[in-house]
Amino acid sequence: MFLDLFYGLRDEGVPVSMQEWRSFLEALELGLHGCSLLRFYHLGRACLIKSETYFDAYDKVFLRVFKGVEGAVSDEAIQEILDWLKDPENFPELTSEEYAALERLTGDELMQRFLETLEKQTERHDGGDRWVGTGGRSPFGHGGIHPTGIRVGGPGKSRSAMKVAEERRFADYRTDQILDTRHMRVALRRLRQLTRTGQATELDLHETIDETCKNAGEIELVFRPPRKNDVRLLLLMDVGGTMDPYSDGVSQLLTSLHDERGLREFQSYYFHNCIYDHVYSRARMSRTDAVPTADLLRRLDERWKVAIVGDAAMHPAELVEPYGGIDPRVTTPTPGIEWLHRIADHFERSVWINPEDAARWDDYRTVRVVRKLFTMYPLSVDGLTQAVTSLVGARA
Repeated sequence: MFLDLFYGLRDEGVPVSMQEWRSFLEALELGLHGCSLLRFYHLGRACLIKSETYFDAYDKVFLRVFKGVEGAVSDEAIQEILDWLKDPENFPELTSEEYAALERLTGDELMQRFLETLEKQTERHDGGDRWVGTGGRSPFGHGGIHPTGIRVGGPGKSRSAMKVAEERRFADYRTDQILDTRHMRVALRRLRQLTRTGQATELDLHETIDETCKNAGEIELVFRPPRKNDVRLLLLMDVGGTMDPYSDGVSQLLTSLHDERGLREFQSYYFHNCIYDHVYSRARMSRTDAVPTADLLRRLDERWKVAIVGDAAMHPAELVEPYGGIDPRVTTPTPGIEWLHRIADHFERSVWINPEDAARWDDYRTVRVVRKLFTMYPLSVDGLTQAVTSLVGARA
C-alpha cells in the first residue's frame, strides 16, 4: 500500500526522491503517525511534499490509495448523521457556571476526538454532552454551546465554533454591482493624493510666462510632470460564514473601487475570519488561488494603504492560537493575531471596515482585540468617508 502511494505520487508528477521516501518510512517506524489516519496524512505530506503547489496532487493520490482521510466511517453513516443534524432540537441556554465547567480542548484534541466519535456513533443525539448532535453541551454538532466546539452540518449560532467541518463554498464578491446610491462612490473618490510624478510633459503656464518675461519677451516654455493620484490601495476581504449577510454591501464596495480609475494601483484578496499564512485571489480559496501573505508584505511597501473588510467575530482560538484556523484542512503555526500585527506594523496607514452594526462590536472579544490594532469604521457612507480620510488625510 505504501508503494502505491509512492508510485502514485510519481505518476502525478510529484518529485518524490528516495531520500524523502526513506525519511517518511523512518518516521513511521518511530510511530510519529500515532493511531490517526489524519496524522498519517499530515506526516506523509510533511515528508514527501516540498512545495504547496503539489498539495492537490498529494490529496488526490492519498484519497485514491487510502480511501479518504476521515477514518473508517462510511459515506452512508456520514450522510445519515448530516441528515439528523438538519432537524435541530432546541434546549435551554447554559448558565455561566455550567458553561465555565465544560471541558476545554485544543485543536488537535478536538479533531482527534471528533473522528473517534464518528466511528462509534450509531444513532441520533440531541441535547447531550458527548455525541455528534444538536443543542446541548457536546463539542460536536450545531445549535448547542461549547467553548471549543466543532460545528457540523448546520448554520452558525453564536459565532463561537473553533472548527467547522463542512465544504468551503464561498462566492467571489461581485465587481459589476449596480449601486443603489452614488454616495459610496463619492466617498471613495476622496481616495486621492495628487502628486506630480513622471516625465515633465505638462505645460506650466505660469512658469512659462515668468521665464518669458525674464527673457525680455523671448518665449521660454516650461514643462512639469502631470498631477496623478499616488494612492496604492490593498483591500483584504473576509468572505463566507458570518459575512454572507453583508455580501451585497461588500460587493458594492468592491465594484466602486474597481470603477475608481484614479487609483495608482489596486489589489484585492480574500480571507476567512482571520488572515493567516495565505490570502486568496478568489473566494473559493483553493491552493491555486493562494498568495503567501509574507510575499504580499515583501512586494508592497509601506506607502500602500490597507483596508480590511470583515466582522472580526470568531472563536478566540482562531485569532490567538497556533493552528487556530477554523478549517481543519488548512493549518498554520502562526496565530492570526501575529499576521495582523505584521500588517499593522508594515504599512503606514491601515483601517478595518466592519459591516456589522457598530452597537454590537463590543459583544465579541475578538472584535475588541482587533480594534486595538486597527481603527474600525462601519461599512456605511459616513464610515467610508471617515476611513478614507484616515487613509489619505484631508482631501487634496
